[in-house]
Amino acid sequence: MKQKELALWLKVIIIGTAICGIVIYSGIIPHLLGYLVEQNSMLQVNVLPWLIVIWISSIPCFSVLVLGWLIATNIGKDKSFSKANARHLKWVSYLALMDAVYYFLVNCIFLLLDLSHPFVMGIAVIIVFVGAAISVVAAALSHLVEKASDIQEENDLTI
Repeated sequence: MKQKELALWLKVIIIGTAICGIVIYSGIIPHLLGYLVEQNSMLQVNVLPWLIVIWISSIPCFSVLVLGWLIATNIGKDKSFSKANARHLKWVSYLALMDAVYYFLVNCIFLLLDLSHPFVMGIAVIIVFVGAAISVVAAALSHLVEKASDIQEENDLTI
């Protein structure tokens, strides 16, 4: 697969992921929260804080998609192993970890304020683990891309 073709496929996947994210964050989650309120009207007090928390947690997710777009653009320009891509991947790592910590802290606070349920905290732990795993993988990729960039720069200087 050529660089430009790979970059195009990556961009198509990023656009598809963004569309899915918009549908989930603006349609499915509010609908599910509305359904929960219909089932138990006492949950109505909890819906708005949870909706705000979920929408705030979408900011790092969409930021990662923007960074992915920049990485795909660099791949299309045949700059796969560049310092810029290493920086972008490092930011992906930071954003994933930040989102995981944010989600965990909010769940702890909501549990203490009785706006949540222990079962939700169990699900939050799984989400935090996935976020931490994504952060570690992105950090490792950033390190590898930076090392490859250094090797490529050395080889470019050699005649």
